[in-house]
Amino acid sequence: MQFEADNKIVKLCAKGMSLEGEGKNEEASKVFHQAWEEATNDKEKFTAAHYVARHQKHAVDKLSWDELALSLALKINDDSVKGAYPSLYLNIAKGYEDLEQFEKAIENYKSALDYSNFLNDDGYGKMIKNGVNNGLERIKSRLSDEK
Repeated sequence: MQFEADNKIVKLCAKGMSLEGEGKNEEASKVFHQAWEEATNDKEKFTAAHYVARHQKHAVDKLSWDELALSLALKINDDSVKGAYPSLYLNIAKGYEDLEQFEKAIENYKSALDYSNFLNDDGYGKMIKNGVNNGLERIKSRLSDEK
């Protein structure tokens, strides 16, 4: 996905990521919330929501923000955004997995796989695909252990 480096929301999210890298998670969270509050269109809101989700303390809250980010991304008429879908579905699937809602988790892991052709064949793309496959394996193992 292409980000506009001079966009105010992108700059705020980049600042938040720098703060994360410095271990200043509370400050980063505030910057991501500021980005959310100042976002003016679906692309900016999607970007901010994605980062706000990362700083939620409870799985249900993280899942809610991840689902919001996906719903906004799906409204954007820009093919470059489709490269973010696998990651968004992966995050949602993991949220459902953490909440032990395995059917919904599997459904979202499969959606991530359906959009994996939009990922580049690089380290990031491989990381997302591995995350999806590992999630499906964890659930499969968990469900077989419960039988």
